[in-house]
Amino acid sequence: MLRRLLVAHPENVSETEEIARSLLRGETYAAIADEIEEAVQALDIGDLNARAGAHEWGYVEPSEAAWEILEEAVEPFVADIERRVALGLEDAALQLCQGVVVGLYRAERGKGGELAQWAPDFFAEAAGGAINAWRTGSRNGTACGGAARRNRVRFPQEFVSRFVPDWQGMIRRILSRSD
Repeated sequence: MLRRLLVAHPENVSETEEIARSLLRGETYAAIADEIEEAVQALDIGDLNARAGAHEWGYVEPSEAAWEILEEAVEPFVADIERRVALGLEDAALQLCQGVVVGLYRAERGKGGELAQWAPDFFAEAAGGAINAWRTGSRNGTACGGAARRNRVRFPQEFVSRFVPDWQGMIRRILSRSD
């Protein structure tokens, strides 16, 4: 709907972009980390029971079902990172990525709710996907669009050592890959 409005009134595009940028600047990684934690903690064993087990189409392992449910909770955040990268909103994309990584790290460390025990590897892998989305614009790690990111900000190593120390090696490997 907003796109149709802007197509009809192109004179408002720059003002709309500035409003969007100011809204995005207000987000902090800490608030985003809290959102991720809440999204993961809101999931319960009932969600798992509804998806795992025998169904008319076959059997679904509890770990597979937990992984899918957790992935669905984190997916909107990672898609938003990709969107921000595509729009050239580097600082906003980094803030969101850092929030996702910290939220997943906290969840892995015992605040992940009832489903965490069924998909213990999910959190680190999902964090890697978020970092790939920030690094390349695509969660699978392949650069999108073909254009170099001119105003690319660096993922701060001091942030990693302070907030996600056990993931330093993983994050370093992801960030050292060439695009």
